[in-house]
Amino acid sequence: MGIADFKQRMASGVPLAGTFLKTASHELVEIFARSELDFICLDAEHAPFDRARMDACMAVSRALDFPVLVRVADGSAKEILQALDMGAAGIVCPHVDSVQKAQELAKHCHFGLGGRGFAGSTRWAGFATRPMPDVLALTDQTVVIAQIEEPAGVEDIEGIAAVEGVDGIFIGPADLSVGYGYNHQTSDELFAAFERCGAAAKANGKTYMSWVPNGAKAKEWSKYGMSMFFIGSEHSWMLRGANADAAGVHEI
Repeated sequence: MGIADFKQRMASGVPLAGTFLKTASHELVEIFARSELDFICLDAEHAPFDRARMDACMAVSRALDFPVLVRVADGSAKEILQALDMGAAGIVCPHVDSVQKAQELAKHCHFGLGGRGFAGSTRWAGFATRPMPDVLALTDQTVVIAQIEEPAGVEDIEGIAAVEGVDGIFIGPADLSVGYGYNHQTSDELFAAFERCGAAAKANGKTYMSWVPNGAKAKEWSKYGMSMFFIGSEHSWMLRGANADAAGVHEI
């Protein structure tokens, strides 16, 4: 149930629950590691994760054998390499709207000519305690997730899902809805995209996932073939809990 078998659990189709971490705090990683969540994802795209704070979060995740993904700011080799070297279980890459971007993502996440740079002295590699063949073999544990957030990504989803080295398809309901011209997440176009991306993920043996506000929505959207869910964030959970208890006091 730890980092080493997380990718296998994804591929098995067992329902997985996680959340986005927006607060750059290693203490929160430690708290979530004690929860019933299967993983969390540091949101380095929209939240203030500098290298030092991300490194501290990764140190805790590795020490506790708790799977932590990183949503990188972009799909550049630099962003991906830094997150993986620190110890990320995998990468969530935003705005993958073409086969070419999916291919570049997979290349940056794995070793090989022109791919991920090799270093045996990182946390991910065990700080120079593992021989080179063992370090290279660890790439089999790396999770690579392509986030589909634009209509162009939906139109190219069959090719994106077929890219070797991409393990999961993450459909982003908010950005995709905005891309379709809506200010809500209930359009026919969005649900049609859910179905098309789900079919492509299934046909290519890729794990299908999305962001959801709560467990009830996860159950509702599971009909599209989703088995992995990023449930809100600690921000929404803190506000929900605080408001509920405050309301109870204010009713006195």
